[in-house]
Amino acid sequence: MARRGAPARGKDKAAGKGKAAGGNKPAGMGGAESAKGRRGGGRGAREPVSQQVGGGLAELIPDRERPGAWTLLIDGAPQSHVDLDDPAHLSFAYQRRFGHVIDLAAPPLQPLHVLHLGGGAFTLARYTAATRPRSTQQIVELDAPLVQLVRDHLPLDPQARVRVRATDAREGLGRFPDGWADLIIADVFSGARTPAHLTSAEFLAEVRRVLKPEGRYAANLADGPPLAHLRGQVATAAAVFPELALAADPVVWRGRRFGNAVLLASALPLPVAEFTRRVASDPHPGRVEHGRALTDFTGGAAVVTDAAAKPSPTPPPSVFENP
Repeated sequence: MARRGAPARGKDKAAGKGKAAGGNKPAGMGGAESAKGRRGGGRGAREPVSQQVGGGLAELIPDRERPGAWTLLIDGAPQSHVDLDDPAHLSFAYQRRFGHVIDLAAPPLQPLHVLHLGGGAFTLARYTAATRPRSTQQIVELDAPLVQLVRDHLPLDPQARVRVRATDAREGLGRFPDGWADLIIADVFSGARTPAHLTSAEFLAEVRRVLKPEGRYAANLADGPPLAHLRGQVATAAAVFPELALAADPVVWRGRRFGNAVLLASALPLPVAEFTRRVASDPHPGRVEHGRALTDFTGGAAVVTDAAAKPSPTPPPSVFENP
């Protein structure tokens, strides 16, 4: 399980990415960040950091294979992986799938307006800043102590156009004007579960309101056998967005293991063929379903409303163990 599993090793998300125009150092690693980052997380201070935050005990663990990289854990569950030297490196499989979504959202290097619901260690905001300089990004993260911990030890490039708001994801979403975002990414977990109020059709209606007409929504969904939550989330998204695609590991599709799935939704046709190719060629290959096959997958599941919404299922303890 990517969000709560061990980082993948070896292959980077995209060789050569993370360089700013003109062949400079990777975006996000200017002089100010390099100096500040070493206080709690640079090459000169590679000891773990732990601190109590709103969601539990947060730990920043140095990646012994990548000198500038760190893994964020909350109560022992890996939440994010960040490489300060190469922010275009995405270690978790589900984050690489989000990386594909970001890559395919517009022509290369074109800046985007991106709203991140859920911050973690700001991995995807860093990736966007590295691969799409001059993008305007907003992160909405409820856990203010976690935000401060990340700012202190894994600081963002001060030149990056990233603003962080410490508030509830749905409340923060409601403050955005109509048609602001090219891309909204939802990766929100509380106690390893997606909160109920972020699973409903009413929530997705707000997402669509904030998106530009051609904008896209991507969400990290977690479920296991019999995949009832995942089926319901697809059915709910289909009630709001006419175009959907869902990427997951084959063992998750077959209902054999608890894991992550990345849902992609839009009012306009999606780049399904290229998204499928990229997901299939990942170091941990996944499968993408869309169209009739995805409709059949829902099995007639009911649309989730605010009145009936429930958090995503609690993952079994085994998903937190390294393979």
